[in-house]
Amino acid sequence: MFSSDFSDINDAADPGHARLPVEPGRADSARLAGHPILDLAEFQVFEDQLDNPRIARSFASDFAKLWRVRYQTLATAVERGDVAAALDAILSLRTSSSMLGGTRLAVLAARVEEHVNNGDLRSAQPLLNDLSECGELTVQELKASYVLRNASPEPDPSV
Repeated sequence: MFSSDFSDINDAADPGHARLPVEPGRADSARLAGHPILDLAEFQVFEDQLDNPRIARSFASDFAKLWRVRYQTLATAVERGDVAAALDAILSLRTSSSMLGGTRLAVLAARVEEHVNNGDLRSAQPLLNDLSECGELTVQELKASYVLRNASPEPDPSV
């Protein structure tokens, strides 16, 4: 349904695909820099597929609001060594970020997912800082772009 034309996510589907060596537990910054934080063309595809920009923007708004909770759920699962919970969290994060056009976040999530699928949560843990930073940047770009720039702010429940 959604385009995933970046090779990092498709590596597993093509065993003949040559991968660049990546230092264990570290994201390859140069390779990641080739992927935008937010690809608005991908978001427009999402809007078109839903045939309703309002629903797409609502999804983006929910993603932004829930980012820290979703990240913390993943980080906690990795820290506890809970493979099932980590897999659930990273799959959700990868697919939703891909749908929104958060290509760099989706690539990082795919790298974490690879470690989780191998049951190697210890190797996934160092990638979490990169994932957190990239997620924050993705949320910032969503808010700065047309996607959420004019969204009405949520009322502060503490007031």
